[in-house]
Amino acid sequence: MRRILVTGATGFVGRSVCHVLAREGFTVRAALHVPRPLPEHATEGIVVGDISESTDWSRALDGVDAVVHLAAKAHVMAASAAADEYTLTNALGTRGLIRSAVTAGVRRFIYLSSVKVNGEGLANRPYTALDPANPRDTYAMSKWLGERHVMEVEAGSPPDRVIVRTPLVYGPGVRANFLRLLRWVEAGWPIPLGAIHNARSMTGSWNLAHMLAHVVHHGSAAGSTWLVSDGHDLSTPELIMRIAAAMGRRPRLLPVPVPLLRLGGQLFGRRDEIARLCDSLTVDISETRERLAWSPALSVDEGIHRTVRWYMSERRASGRS
Repeated sequence: MRRILVTGATGFVGRSVCHVLAREGFTVRAALHVPRPLPEHATEGIVVGDISESTDWSRALDGVDAVVHLAAKAHVMAASAAADEYTLTNALGTRGLIRSAVTAGVRRFIYLSSVKVNGEGLANRPYTALDPANPRDTYAMSKWLGERHVMEVEAGSPPDRVIVRTPLVYGPGVRANFLRLLRWVEAGWPIPLGAIHNARSMTGSWNLAHMLAHVVHHGSAAGSTWLVSDGHDLSTPELIMRIAAAMGRRPRLLPVPVPLLRLGGQLFGRRDEIARLCDSLTVDISETRERLAWSPALSVDEGIHRTVRWYMSERRASGRS
């Protein structure tokens, strides 16, 4: 397989994926939402517009051996629109793409999903790829439906299908809670998260890209769902300490009781954000390691250092530090 179509190629995960695929000798074609410069390491680009069930993929898939489908709708803020937008892009858009890939004769289709398909975390053990799906919100349900469309649309016909579920992804370009932690540590603000005793699996964008490139050509990957992570789980205070060490700072962690944090989250409309900071969600990647002979390329500390270097570089470039 030589030519790979990458959707979501301009996102922070997509840029890492394009880099790794190009380094391994693939020709990378980026599916673009609108005309724009190609992401670094992509050599071809096709504008496909909005992703829905009616998207025309014929030009984008012409001559393509494999698809790495990263593009997805996430973080829709308006609750009234979230379910429709998630379903349109993540579920129906994926169904349209896999149908087009079948018609085009693509040999392998890799779909990036989320561990949220498994649920919001088990109290006593990590998730495995064999655990039943238990999506709890509209985003997770849309990704679960996307997985089902990938596996069920003309099942038994090419292309080979591979599902990869990931927990929180961080790296240059990260947003949401991880970016907030970077800002809090850099600013030296008191951080009221010192009393949290949880465990979270994470994936650096480099490790995720390495995994996705690995399953492009690994024979045992086809037809299965795989979990990926950095292989080292951290509590929220541990993550903050490692971010601070990478910045050369001493964090000001305050031991605010978790029930008070949850109450504040409810009062200020940030219940889900607080839950992600307080709750545990871990994954077991032993099957991925053993059956695919894959291990994370970078340690979690190196991943955090790279992310901090990007963040501080952005701060300097904007003149804010």
